[in-house]
Amino acid sequence: MSDRKVFSQVTIDLMNKTDLPEILAIERESFASPWTAGMFSKELDSAHARCLCARINSEDESVVGGYIVFWLVAGEAHLHNLAVKKEYRRQGLAFVLMEAMKEIAVENKIVAQTLEVRESNTEAIKLYRKCGFVVKGIRPLYYTDTFEDALIMWADVKK
Repeated sequence: MSDRKVFSQVTIDLMNKTDLPEILAIERESFASPWTAGMFSKELDSAHARCLCARINSEDESVVGGYIVFWLVAGEAHLHNLAVKKEYRRQGLAFVLMEAMKEIAVENKIVAQTLEVRESNTEAIKLYRKCGFVVKGIRPLYYTDTFEDALIMWADVKK
């Protein structure tokens, strides 16, 4: 993944229900078993969930380029969902979203971040390693759609 940015301006802000059509389109192009509108709505209504959008802004429009959903619970930031629109991938946007999660963790005095990732998702694993995550365990047969194992990754939250 390169840190090259080809978009003019990115803002990270809270996801809202009016974003769901764009979010669901990104979700469907990103995952074999995408989340539903109901799943995103439940996260938006949850007190411990944080749902953020990366908006790509130009003079003419603002589009959702990616999003991240994570929980702040039990002293941890737990990543649940992260995706970037196909045309904005490999430009550093996922890294920016991961940094936003870390900043929010710091603001909330969280000391650790965690996530599960498919063993076969090498691009995501590279991103998470770049963000300081290391593999600490395996959840056998975690993904019910493919019965694939998940790697459990952890990172310390440092200011």
